Amino acid sequence: MLIDKFGRPMRDLRISVTDRCNFRCPYCMPAEIYGEAYEFLPRADILTFEELTRLISIFAELGIEKLRVTGGEPLLRNDLPQLLGMLNAIDGINDLTLTTNGYLLSQFAQPLKDAGLSRITISLDSLDDEVFKAMNGRGFTTERVLESIRIASDVGLSPIKINCVVQKDVNDHTVVGLARHFKGTGHIIRYIEYMDVGNRNGWRSEHVVPAEEIIARIDAEMPLEPVESNYQGEVATRYRYKDGSGEIGVIASVTKPFCGDCTRVRLSTDGKIFTCLFASDGVDLMGPMRAGASDDELRTTITGIWTARSDRYSEERAVNPSDPGAPRKIEMYQIGG
Repeated sequence: MLIDKFGRPMRDLRISVTDRCNFRCPYCMPAEIYGEAYEFLPRADILTFEELTRLISIFAELGIEKLRVTGGEPLLRNDLPQLLGMLNAIDGINDLTLTTNGYLLSQFAQPLKDAGLSRITISLDSLDDEVFKAMNGRGFTTERVLESIRIASDVGLSPIKINCVVQKDVNDHTVVGLARHFKGTGHIIRYIEYMDVGNRNGWRSEHVVPAEEIIARIDAEMPLEPVESNYQGEVATRYRYKDGSGEIGVIASVTKPFCGDCTRVRLSTDGKIFTCLFASDGVDLMGPMRAGASDDELRTTITGIWTARSDRYSEERAVNPSDPGAPRKIEMYQIGG
């Protein structure tokens, strides 16, 4: 297993299979920037299924055990169940999951399960339709997402995790209602502090609702107690309801950075490797691969990238959250969050 400059192993790989999305969430792809005229990657510049399978097989040989498929919105990638079947067959991958906004999931849940998907994460920032319409940037209601959650549960994609990005004065007044709705269902809500991913979402530190405040609000109505992490490097801090009816989690990347335990590497839609969600630049793997690089050469490149890794952006940001000198960062839709 590869170790970086801070002794962190490379265990988790997140792959973006498309840079396109049917939502225009302001914290990721604001509609005023990503309008109808915006040019996404042409098909020729996107990794093929065979290229993805080859690269991920090499990553698995180097220690990757967990694989998360993301986008953009991954369900927009044609024949996605076929790709998942190919990825599921790779030796060494023992956890295959996917993150989606859920809008198209109802028609894909069974094929994804049949292809080997073991569990799923669905984004849902609020149950309030007016809030949700504003946050998805398309005016969509929650109806189709809630139906997708039900169908995903019915076909056995579990546990289902529900991601909620919390923004002050946008949806923070709905976080308790979201917890109340899913309490006792077996689904796990993960509240995510609003992060400065990318460069185009207008992030400011005063827009962040601290994880401790989120937990306090929920605890006041539905008492909580902390739970130990499932494994070293788990990004969510876990809490369970004291009455035994389930759990929630918070991802406090802003107020309580977890860089010291980060084991994640990311592969962009166009075949670049990124060692941090907040990275400025990636290293191209697609170009050398298409130019004839051998598996050994690609393996050497990946090894060199990880062993030289010293990223700890969130820890550095915590020292001065409003630092104007923060580097230009890759956009979230390009590497899947």
